[in-house]
Amino acid sequence: HRLSDETLTRGPDSLCQNALFGMGNPLLDISAVVDKDFLDKYGLKPNDQILAEEKHKALFDEIVKKSKVEYHAGGSTQNSVKIAQWMIQEPHKVATFFGCIGTDHFGEILKQKAAEAHVDAHYYEQSQEPTGTCAACITGDNRSLVANLAAANCYNKEKHLDVDRNWSLVEKARVYYIAGFFLTVSPESILKVAKHASDNNKIFGLNLSAPFISQFFKEPLMKVMPYVDIIFGNETEAATFAKEQGFETEDIAEIARRVQCLPKVNKNRQRIVVFTQGREDTVATVGDKVKMFPVLDIDQNDIVDTNGAGDAFVGGFLSELVQEKPLEECIRAGHYAANVIIRRVGCTFPEKPDFH
Repeated sequence: HRLSDETLTRGPDSLCQNALFGMGNPLLDISAVVDKDFLDKYGLKPNDQILAEEKHKALFDEIVKKSKVEYHAGGSTQNSVKIAQWMIQEPHKVATFFGCIGTDHFGEILKQKAAEAHVDAHYYEQSQEPTGTCAACITGDNRSLVANLAAANCYNKEKHLDVDRNWSLVEKARVYYIAGFFLTVSPESILKVAKHASDNNKIFGLNLSAPFISQFFKEPLMKVMPYVDIIFGNETEAATFAKEQGFETEDIAEIARRVQCLPKVNKNRQRIVVFTQGREDTVATVGDKVKMFPVLDIDQNDIVDTNGAGDAFVGGFLSELVQEKPLEECIRAGHYAANVIIRRVGCTFPEKPDFH
């Protein structure tokens, strides 16, 4: 009998195309090594993620003049789904990505890079705003990220997500992932996707992404939280979230436990909380317990820059999750992917993974 199309688009472990859905801010990273004076001049912390303000306009002009400036496709969610696709390899287009870009050269680069990564990217393209950029100011193994969202901020639910041919791609997925950064752009798009996942007992993942999300976008964040099956974050974001929610504890394991117990709509899935801590152990809730998972050892001299490490961790994690692997395997894959990415500039990766 003839092979159905369905069989042809399935890879190992019956992985279908568009099984993993991501939506976020597609940005072009402009990365350069800077010094402390540069950080001080623009009032930046060595290790942070912020949105660009008026005072940062000159920063973008200055950073592109640095001797070794590099341009890489970025954007937190886009990085993660790309890494997931890279870890999976075949079939292509397991990962779908939605976001907004401009009709310009930087937008063309993002389209080209997504295609090269075999991600099924469907951008909402508009000409009012240029494609968003993110200045990655590297000092040692720290990175200070300043995002000028521009076009990314123009994502439009009615004009893109709600369109039948796009929504049908959302419906095809079984795992969803959105970085908290997108809460500043289109919380209504996030809620629509999160509710779809919850109603259909699929998996919805969200990242705390940056301290400013827990501080200044508390309302949209807590509106989506009841639909979140897996919440990701790093130690700083976890501490900020706990403080903002009045948890009155700085113990990361206790914070994880408290976040797990926040109200949840789909009772068929217990929420999983995963907090990375740089070189320290990753903290995760396993059933009713909180466990520590050591990261892979790396020589300090092998770290080129940590930009994209958190995104890579999530990408590795999602690549196993979409194949229905156990939590321990998802974390192991996350640690592997992060270990690869910190040896390279930005969120870039070699041709093939070596993960077994």
